[in-house]
Amino acid sequence: MNLLETNIYDAKGKVLICGTCLPRMQKEFKKLEKEFDTILYLCLEKEHINMAITKICGMISTKKIESLTFASVNKSPHCIQLHYIKHEIERVMKDIPKIENIIIEDNKIYEISDETISLSKNLIKLEKKDK
Repeated sequence: MNLLETNIYDAKGKVLICGTCLPRMQKEFKKLEKEFDTILYLCLEKEHINMAITKICGMISTKKIESLTFASVNKSPHCIQLHYIKHEIERVMKDIPKIENIIIEDNKIYEISDETISLSKNLIKLEKKDK
């Protein structure tokens, strides 16, 4: 189901929000599918991140979501925005479910830390890190 075309009450249980290209680019996605009650697709090359944040906050407010996972391919300037959504949700909501970020590359699943995501938005800090 497309995230932005889904009713906020349809998302429940363990929810996966992933880039639309992920299933066809990474076969490991098939294993991942079995772990979630609701899978929603979003292409941030096509849609604006603010629309997604508003929709997801509405879904969380229904109290039907146990956990939320954002998943994408690696190295996409559009998909990386999926991983910024967690912080935006935390800024506007108090009572939120567990939220994780994962990337699938070469058919391996990697959990991405909050610190890594934060650092990816701060190019100056990242530039200075190794110097």
